Amino acid sequence: MRVKLQKDQIDVLIDLKKNHKFICGIDEVGRGPIAGPVVACAVIMGGEKIDEVKDSKKLSDKKRRILASNIYDNALAIGYGICDNKVIDDINIRQASLLAMKEAVLNLKDKLGHRIYPDLLLIDAELIDTEIDQIGIISGDDLVYQISCASILAKVYRDDLMIEYSKKYPGYMFEAHKGYGTKKHYESLEKLGVTDIHRLSFLKKYYEKRSGS
Repeated sequence: MRVKLQKDQIDVLIDLKKNHKFICGIDEVGRGPIAGPVVACAVIMGGEKIDEVKDSKKLSDKKRRILASNIYDNALAIGYGICDNKVIDDINIRQASLLAMKEAVLNLKDKLGHRIYPDLLLIDAELIDTEIDQIGIISGDDLVYQISCASILAKVYRDDLMIEYSKKYPGYMFEAHKGYGTKKHYESLEKLGVTDIHRLSFLKKYYEKRSGS
């Protein structure tokens, strides 16, 4: 089963989720930055629904981290997938995002490290290359609990990666902008040059514009 739903079709999920035991939410973060990887998370939740879970972009860093801790405590299984800037440059950001999502599913493990196999995937706006039943939901990161949980975990995981990169590449302020193309980030590029984690395919248009070509 491969189904894509619009926002106004969300009620259809009630029927589609029947007869599935391990329902996995999937989302990615990091499509927009000019540096760093794209990170996907797959999560199968257990326990009671956690209040205030929603799209990670609508939460403060402090709130995301509090919720992420609660999600970890309640999750039956979590998996991450990461595609670095070189993969993004090679296959483009969308394909890298889909690959990261697929890897996140393949990496799903419970707290004891045992592999968990989901029987239904709920994915934010996409469908991935797998034979597992899947539903892509437009704006799923804000509408579907499992996807919102994945969104929060992926965001915190990637933010922490960029904070670590800030130590390796001082002066770029990765800890502040997380690799997005802010004014300060471009000023750092002008002063310090391109690092090993910058996405050259994303910077191409910028440098072409500057050179007038």
